[in-house]
Amino acid sequence: MPNYLIGDVQGCDAALQRLLHKIDFSPSRDTLYLLGDLVNRGPASLAVLRRLRALEGAAHCLLGNHDLHLLAVAHGVRRASRHDSFGDVLQASDALALLHWLRQRPLALQVQGWLLVHAGVLPQWTAAQTLALAAEVAQQLAGPEFGHFLQHMYGDQPERWSEGLQGTERWRVVVNALTRLRFCRADGSMEFASKDSSAAAPAGYLPWFEVPGRLTAGTPIAFGHWSTLGPLKRPDLLALDTGCVWGGCLSAARLPAAASTHTPQIIKVQCPQEQKPGR
Repeated sequence: MPNYLIGDVQGCDAALQRLLHKIDFSPSRDTLYLLGDLVNRGPASLAVLRRLRALEGAAHCLLGNHDLHLLAVAHGVRRASRHDSFGDVLQASDALALLHWLRQRPLALQVQGWLLVHAGVLPQWTAAQTLALAAEVAQQLAGPEFGHFLQHMYGDQPERWSEGLQGTERWRVVVNALTRLRFCRADGSMEFASKDSSAAAPAGYLPWFEVPGRLTAGTPIAFGHWSTLGPLKRPDLLALDTGCVWGGCLSAARLPAAASTHTPQIIKVQCPQEQKPGR
């Protein structure tokens, strides 16, 4: 029963269908773990959500920043931007059911020892703490006060984690780390303006996974979000956003058997360019 991790789909349903065909996916045998950003920028967000919702039990999906943006727009908390391409979801006859399903998705999971997140993990968090904090946010999104939560979810402050944070400030830091993080300082202070490769870190910042003393250093982590990251040849990290919507690839990692020491097998399909970089 293979487990597959899949990077950012971003509304590219045709590419997802081709990838599932290439790995010979069977929902009765295999399990998919999608690392967030299921929707937006690509042409078929509605088809992606319908496909994955229908695979409930065989497909486990994390929330990414674009998925949260869709929820915020749908509930009147944010305005859609001219680059958004999830209007098909908002106008669908099953929109309420799809949005309800989406807000029940987690922000972190662990499978076969791999910690799965959309963006990153702060250096002060252990794997267990990451999962616990993600569960706190998921509870807010799935609960009756989710509209209030969405209204206070956005913002760059506080810029770093503190054990004393409570309520919306606490959850905002968790959301920012798990769905937006690329660079941070050694003390966990996050930076969100830079979207270039890991070699182009702003002064005083490092890619989150290179911070010395990171408490998850002994835990293998798979993430998406960072299509401009560049090559990452490390056995303990899988960067699976390979820029499908920008004309790159949609990538899956087939996890080896639990007792195996082999590295995950990477399977890719080439994608047409749906967005031009810099838009």
